[in-house]
Amino acid sequence: MSAQSLSSSSSDQPAQELVNRVHASLLQWYAVEQRDLPWRSTSDPYAILVSEIMLQQTQVDRVLPKYQQFLSAFPTLADLAAASTADVISAWVPLGYNMRAVRLQSIARQVVADYNGRLPDTIEELLKLKGIGRYTAGAIACFAYRKQVATVDTNIRRVLHRIFLGLEYPTPGANDAQMLNLAERVLPPNEAYNWNQALMDLGATICTSNNPQCPSCPLQETCQAYAEMSQHSLFPSGTVLRQIRKVAEKKPRYQSQPFKSTNRYFRGRIVDLLRSLPANQRITLNLLGPRIKPDFSADDLPWLQKIVEGLAKDGLLDYAEDGVRLP
Repeated sequence: MSAQSLSSSSSDQPAQELVNRVHASLLQWYAVEQRDLPWRSTSDPYAILVSEIMLQQTQVDRVLPKYQQFLSAFPTLADLAAASTADVISAWVPLGYNMRAVRLQSIARQVVADYNGRLPDTIEELLKLKGIGRYTAGAIACFAYRKQVATVDTNIRRVLHRIFLGLEYPTPGANDAQMLNLAERVLPPNEAYNWNQALMDLGATICTSNNPQCPSCPLQETCQAYAEMSQHSLFPSGTVLRQIRKVAEKKPRYQSQPFKSTNRYFRGRIVDLLRSLPANQRITLNLLGPRIKPDFSADDLPWLQKIVEGLAKDGLLDYAEDGVRLP
């Protein structure tokens, strides 16, 4: 089945029959196998916003303990908006990508200022908040307000592509707009919440990127990717695994830079060092340099200044002539 067939008129009966079968199989599986996650036991839009921002680029098992701690430190959106940015960053550690904490607080402050402290309940209004994209807007509208909307994250994209379009490799897959169109087209009536959560769970536990567990998949019989592989082997599940691994091996290899020599690493070290200083105490760049880089020299000063300016632009520190400190 192609993306074109799924974007055709609703009179495409064979496509709809397939969609109905997928709905029934996946929702039945989710009813039994759904993961027990704390943000699924609340309809508080703020708590769901916190979980969605934390889950960006961070695995669930790392988010679980920090999610509860963060909400204990800032129980409401108003509490987060009123807090100092330094306290917010400290509460965020050690999730990494500290810019997310600053962005989350910025969203809270905008909601307090422009929406009387209540997160909007429509995608259109949510997208007006700086730092919220289409996926997060859809997630809040669906998971907090139970709106009948589709949304596409990495897991949902992969699962929908494999089920309805086939293997995403080696040929280029559908673009973001096409995948959102597909997600909207196959959204089951009145089941958006369970459907979106089910897609994410399937992608996280069975239909994974590099090692999909096809024999355990509830959608094996309706999966286009599985059908493609079945044409080439008497053992299609094994072929699926080998094919995906083979494609991954063909990807161009490059020599990655050691993490401890990256600017991201030093950004984190700077923020951690500033957190260890007394409140509002500044440190000059000449003193900061050797504290984060043992072989720091005068030649490194322009490099350090550029990193500090980037952190200041992101709201992660305050930079003045007499040095830097947490905001």
